[in-house]
Amino acid sequence: MTFLEEYAAYCASNGVPDRLELLLSDINAIQRGKWLPGDDAAKLDGGTVRLPMSTYAPNIMGQEVEATGLGIVQGDPDGHIVPITGTLRPVPWAKVHVAQVQVEMVDEEGAISTLSARRLLTNVLKRFAARGLRPVLATELEFYILRARKKNSTEPRPPYRLPKAQNYDLEVLDRTEHVLNDILTACKVQGLATDTLIAEYGPGQFEINFHHTEDVLVAADTAMLFRRVVRGVVRRHDLEATFMAKPYAEHPGNGMHMHVSVLDEAGHNIFAAKQGVGENLRNAVAGVLHTMPEAQAIFAPHMNSYRRFQPGDFSPSSPNWGLDHRGAGVRLPETDGPGARLEHRICGADVNPYLAIAAVLGGILYGLESAPELPLALDDPAAEPTQPLGHDWRTAVEVFAESEFAADLFGTEFRDIYTTIRFDEIEWLTAEITPVEYRYYLGRL
Repeated sequence: MTFLEEYAAYCASNGVPDRLELLLSDINAIQRGKWLPGDDAAKLDGGTVRLPMSTYAPNIMGQEVEATGLGIVQGDPDGHIVPITGTLRPVPWAKVHVAQVQVEMVDEEGAISTLSARRLLTNVLKRFAARGLRPVLATELEFYILRARKKNSTEPRPPYRLPKAQNYDLEVLDRTEHVLNDILTACKVQGLATDTLIAEYGPGQFEINFHHTEDVLVAADTAMLFRRVVRGVVRRHDLEATFMAKPYAEHPGNGMHMHVSVLDEAGHNIFAAKQGVGENLRNAVAGVLHTMPEAQAIFAPHMNSYRRFQPGDFSPSSPNWGLDHRGAGVRLPETDGPGARLEHRICGADVNPYLAIAAVLGGILYGLESAPELPLALDDPAAEPTQPLGHDWRTAVEVFAESEFAADLFGTEFRDIYTTIRFDEIEWLTAEITPVEYRYYLGRL
């Protein structure tokens, strides 16, 4: 079905929307784009709607980074916006009739920009297909609901009457049922395949699980769009929501876990073994662990991300593994049958899902092709402590900048642009003197 056919079917069922929102995912997983009048869909299909190609790669503040070579230094050329078929959805939390569609940008030859994170994930999936393999994937996302703030600089506060430790508390779900039901309803309207919803440990923290799917792009789209759903819905309840990695110093951070298995051409799970951990699963885990330090700048992209890697935090922070061990960076919930899989537990909820999934799948491919040595499991009595991942942002970006794994997986151009944007963010944010420095140093030293 073409986009115009899809749009005509949508309008026949729902009426012509007041506007069509075009969603372009940038390198930071921020949605950028345009509003298009609902009766102008033909413009989008005809490729006459444009944005600067540099829209894919601003810093977290939304500014272009000249050192990337993009933006005004090259005249800031436009790309042609094209819709991604199958992504047209209503926006149920909007005050008027709104539809949304995900888009990419193409050059004059019709090729999707090399800056597209979604395209990079597609390239990784092609590598699996070349080996006759198909990943199956599901994500879990944690988030906090907060009281609405009047200023961006105000510290977060949880909604009233919630315990400090609400782990699996059903009463918490009852108290917030009106908000959570609206989130789940919006997900259903948008076709996001939600599974279980739980109250997580922190006050106002929740976790959503999504169904496993062989369509990994849909899994990544779902993780991306869910963040938009949650923010949109809670605003209608005069609340805020955040997927920030560590919004509270004293409470657990927000993570994005990934459950991954791999099927062969016959549909058999190559990770399954009748006894113990099978060779393919061992190699996949070893590959993910081996590449984890080089990919940390993807799994932890921002300054705040590294608060989840501090000693004593609740989150896994080492390249280690274990059998059904939630303290491990990679957990194996099952090792036999169709459910044999690995769970990657390192990412914060602030990641770009396309890049994070690509990095995990790239690590699995590396393991299947290279069979690196697998250390002893975390729960093995003979295991030695694993060197934790670093908690220094700049160091992680420097490692990524020199990574051959990243260059092979994402391409040297994208690796270098990603690195440049992260260094720019580091320069902006670490230059600011924080209130805590004034509180303890200004009058004492």
